[in-house]
Amino acid sequence: MFWALFVIGHDCGHGSFSRYKGLNHLVGHITHTFILVPYHSWRISHRTHHSNTGNIETDESWYPIVESHYRQMGFLEKGVRYYANLLAYPIYLFMRSPGRPGSHFNPSSPLFKPSERQNVRTSVIWWVGMVALLLVATLTFGIAPVVKLYVVPYVIFVMWLDLVTFLHHSEADIPWYRGNDWYFLKGALSTIDRDYGFINWIHHDIGTHVAHHIFSNMPHYYLQDATAAIKPLLGDYYRQSKVPIWRAFLKSYQDCHFIADEGSGIYYQPAQALKQE
Repeated sequence: MFWALFVIGHDCGHGSFSRYKGLNHLVGHITHTFILVPYHSWRISHRTHHSNTGNIETDESWYPIVESHYRQMGFLEKGVRYYANLLAYPIYLFMRSPGRPGSHFNPSSPLFKPSERQNVRTSVIWWVGMVALLLVATLTFGIAPVVKLYVVPYVIFVMWLDLVTFLHHSEADIPWYRGNDWYFLKGALSTIDRDYGFINWIHHDIGTHVAHHIFSNMPHYYLQDATAAIKPLLGDYYRQSKVPIWRAFLKSYQDCHFIADEGSGIYYQPAQALKQE
């Protein structure tokens, strides 16, 4: 259910849930607040991701670490990035990603324009209200029911969200671009569709990620049809993997650690590449 709420809020953030902006924001607040996501803050940073996908310098979500930074990463940072990456989402909301200052809970964060700060404040107030509700539930019913009925599903949701996001933007043969070598369509095609088997319909066919990045304001229930339509047009530019999800995760986990400090149209390198020097 947590994932279903996220997808509905996700479509609200893209303006594809309803033709009415106010309804999108209301439903987005309701669905995302329940899963402890500050709606407007996430909506804005997610918009940045879609506007800059595949751009090493400006992408917002699971962008690669350059080699020089990778060599200097401390144990804690490397541990979160590479060894606890399926629990990274709450940390990202509070601290953003390495090398990018700001927080989704700070209206003055570089993530947001001055005109967006009031929206961010509103979402943080909703988020605080949800935390208060969980505290009241804990005091009323005890910690065990809250852990069983909310905390455990929340952790599973976070792990699944991180897994899906990582898999759609981390593959050894997906190029990353810099500067004038990047443009929107080139970046939108720098993602990959995945097959989640019987889970596809349960999590609203999120595996159709290429179409989602080309047509970000398209509701999730049209993405399968859109994917079927664009595949013959894109030809070799369309990337799809039929590798089972957990095998794909382990492969990307091993192969996708850093990229070169310079150049464009470059690819992830594994940690072993440093040991071979």
